[in-house]
Amino acid sequence: MFEKHSESGYRLAIKGIELKTLVYGEKTLMTKFLLKKDSTIPLHAHPHEQTGYLLRGRLRFSVGTEKWDAEAGDAWCIPGGVEHGVEIIEDSVVVEVFSPVREDYLPKEKKIDG
Repeated sequence: MFEKHSESGYRLAIKGIELKTLVYGEKTLMTKFLLKKDSTIPLHAHPHEQTGYLLRGRLRFSVGTEKWDAEAGDAWCIPGGVEHGVEIIEDSVVVEVFSPVREDYLPKEKKIDG
């Protein structure tokens, strides 16, 4: 699957957090997030391993019992099942890969069967 760059196609995940699924395959899914300053991704957990790269901005992660401040150029990998959340310190842009594929991030017409 190939996808040309476009600034359209984002959807609101929660207040201050927009996401766009860039590409996906059988085992991974890549998303781009636009995160607004002073927004928060509340603590949550999911079965997907989450690997990310901060293109622009600053974030403060809570992962399990750890706190971690990320700046542009930093990367992370959060194991599946681990509680995590994020405070957005500055407007930020993040690219993340999830494995297995997050069905809730697939375009509605592209749900994977079985």
